Amino acid sequence: MRIELIKRPQRSFVLGLLSPFIALALTMIAGAIMFSLLGKNPLTALYYYFIDPLRAVWQLHELAIKAAPLIFIGVGLAVSFRSNNWNIGAEGQFIAGAIAGSILPVLYPELEFWWVLPLMLVMGFAGGAAYGAIPAVLKARFNTNEILTSLMLVYVAQLFLDWIVRGPWRDPKGYNFPQTISFGDAATMPELMPMAGRANWGFALAILVAVVLWFVMERTLKGFEVKVLGQSPRAGRFAGFSSRRMVFFAFLLSGGLAGLAGINEVSGAIGRLQPVISPGYGFTAIIVAFLGRLNPVGVIFAALLLALTYLGGEAAQTSLQLSDKVVRAFQGILLFFVLACDTLILYRIRLVRTRGAAREVSDGHA
Repeated sequence: MRIELIKRPQRSFVLGLLSPFIALALTMIAGAIMFSLLGKNPLTALYYYFIDPLRAVWQLHELAIKAAPLIFIGVGLAVSFRSNNWNIGAEGQFIAGAIAGSILPVLYPELEFWWVLPLMLVMGFAGGAAYGAIPAVLKARFNTNEILTSLMLVYVAQLFLDWIVRGPWRDPKGYNFPQTISFGDAATMPELMPMAGRANWGFALAILVAVVLWFVMERTLKGFEVKVLGQSPRAGRFAGFSSRRMVFFAFLLSGGLAGLAGINEVSGAIGRLQPVISPGYGFTAIIVAFLGRLNPVGVIFAALLLALTYLGGEAAQTSLQLSDKVVRAFQGILLFFVLACDTLILYRIRLVRTRGAAREVSDGHA
């Protein structure tokens, strides 16, 4: 008995809708098995992951804080992936944007004007876009594999951040801790509802960005160009679209939004630069993009779900004494099933049973 994949004549619309839900259900089953093997009650563990973080208003604010960077990065990666450009280095672009946007509050803390924060956001976007331009140039000019170059640049950004907060930007009054000075009021992202929780306007900005990119993808010529070049570069060339220009567009956009997420994070939730400013948002956003069907609106809901796993993972670590590695493994299982279930959209499963020289073939339609 063996399994064969037979390409469908057209994409399955039903499985296209059901695939994320099937992946989530399979993830919960696999997660329950994993927790059982670790000696934990699977129902209790899943409760801490998906129910406990939603019981209070302040927890919903924390959910919004975790979801905002995932939305920013996820919508950029969704556009990049749909254009067939594989930006895997959003984590590094996140850090680059955070550093670039922090120049004003760190080097010029005396600036207390209304335009400081908007300028920081622009600088954050520009920093992430500039860092994303590196793998774009290497791919467009030298045909370098963008997966490897963008991924390797993540480590460069992480080490540069570690050096800069321990060296030239370290707070001289910070008791030798590796961190910058705290950002002033003009450089801090304002909170949405200060009396209810810590969620800031970065979450609203992320939703706005997602809606705008959905409009671009569905209602403009640029969105059509992204889809055509992503599905068939040859057809795109016949239509007069440039694959090289699309490489730059995809990386500058996704890198810029990752950088915007970075400066939003340090000006809002953290309030300063420090050696670690991300629990892996840039990598988790890859799961978000695919779970959201590479659709900017779908990314919003996928980001909320993955943000819930972050909060749930923290609750599980505290209450069940689970390692943070288990949290990452759970997210990895989700990505595996998302990609596996997506296969059913384009292929159907055929079971082939061999008995001697004869074969009995039975088709299973998923």
